[in-house]
Amino acid sequence: MDVVFKLGRATAADVQGALEDPPSYSAVRAQLRILEDKGHLRHRQDGQTYVYEPLRSKESKTKTELRRLLDTFFAGSTRRAISALVDLSDGELDDDERVRLKKLIDSKKNGK
Repeated sequence: MDVVFKLGRATAADVQGALEDPPSYSAVRAQLRILEDKGHLRHRQDGQTYVYEPLRSKESKTKTELRRLLDTFFAGSTRRAISALVDLSDGELDDDERVRLKKLIDSKKNGK
């Protein structure tokens, strides 16, 4: 998905060429087909080649996946997720990060 998002549209060869230590061409095609079956991609045919495009924007997909992560691992709690992220950083947030996080929290508190 990352390669298709980055390129905007891609063939299996494009995806394979963009990956470090790529799987076989057949494996890439199979994965693209699975992503299409799950509703993440669509394709159009250009001659005998399938060109894949994402069905939703990366931002939309990111929000969906973050919601799933929150629900699965943090019981839907943003606070628990943020606490876990801060713990991962050994609690070391520089002044700039703290200011930006505070502004973000304040903007949500004010309904922005």
